Amino acid sequence: MGNLHRRKPNDRARQIVTTIIGIVIGFFIGISIPSASLNKINIPSNIITSLDVAITDIHGSTSTPPKTESLENVGSTTVPKIHVPTNPRGAESLPPGIVVPETDLYLRRLWGDPNEDLQKKPKYLVTFTVGIDQRNNIDAAVKKFSEDFMIMLFHYDGHTSEWDQFEWSKRAIHISVVCKKVLHPNVVSAFEYIFIWDEDLGVEHFNGDKYIELVKKHGLEISQPGLEPNNGLTWEMTKRRGDREVHMDTEEKPGWCNDPHLPPCAAFVEIMAQYFLKKLGDNDLVHGWGLDFALRRCVEPAHEKIGVVDSQWIVHQVIPSLGSQGQSEDGKAPWEGVRARCKNEWAEFQSRLTNADKAYLAQFGKE
Repeated sequence: MGNLHRRKPNDRARQIVTTIIGIVIGFFIGISIPSASLNKINIPSNIITSLDVAITDIHGSTSTPPKTESLENVGSTTVPKIHVPTNPRGAESLPPGIVVPETDLYLRRLWGDPNEDLQKKPKYLVTFTVGIDQRNNIDAAVKKFSEDFMIMLFHYDGHTSEWDQFEWSKRAIHISVVCKKVLHPNVVSAFEYIFIWDEDLGVEHFNGDKYIELVKKHGLEISQPGLEPNNGLTWEMTKRRGDREVHMDTEEKPGWCNDPHLPPCAAFVEIMAQYFLKKLGDNDLVHGWGLDFALRRCVEPAHEKIGVVDSQWIVHQVIPSLGSQGQSEDGKAPWEGVRARCKNEWAEFQSRLTNADKAYLAQFGKE
């Protein structure tokens, strides 16, 4: 027992020396390979996270702590004083090069390389105002447009998931609101052409790509397909002519056209199946009555840039739909309330346009 007690101090000394040597060797091995990539080794992510924390702690305990910067100053030593009054409100302190005034409607993933999100970027936008009862009609219409067209549906009846029966619906944009406020110029600026269509259009004789070819060929910036003359026709201008590709003027009832270059005899298409090259302004009016008479103000010369494409034509099926979205008041049918608002908004639009013209001209003393 006495011999054992005499050997203990030597054993403890050897253990201490061995431990110190191990620490020193491990330290030098560690600092000699700081750039080794753990990504090439199959190590569980929780271990890598722990190692990251440990390495951070080691470097953070050095005698000269690294210089810290607030997140606002990362990448630069000072923050420049910037004030750009032409930037959007709230972004005046940002450099113009980082302010993007426009967005788009392209569908993007939540993962992967952003540059690989879009295998094909649609060049054109097609919108339909729809109810579920007309889903088969819309399905037939959508199939007339190639992958160069992005589809957007405005659902006025709240039914959206039922459209999943169509394969194309998964790539479409669905908006379910009482009234639309989406197609602002800053949003649709990514598209070359925009189609705004009703849901009750027969498309047996229509092809989207061929239509684009024709409007480019004839330099039309605002147009519509010709309408089958036997049904749903309101204006002579929109009637299809079978002897030509396009037409840009017509003859109306006596007294309707004071100038052959003005609506409804020229520079006119109907709010129903319109196509736009240039992006129009937005407003807070729900219905489109009266807007078709003002389209001529968006292009110049209007009687040469607005027309009807006859060789790509459609049928207006005249299926009542929006009327059912109204409310019965004072014993009147729901559709009568919708029709009354249409007329009131037409008058309101005309009043606003007249007042806006006067206000603009007054700036130059030209009232």
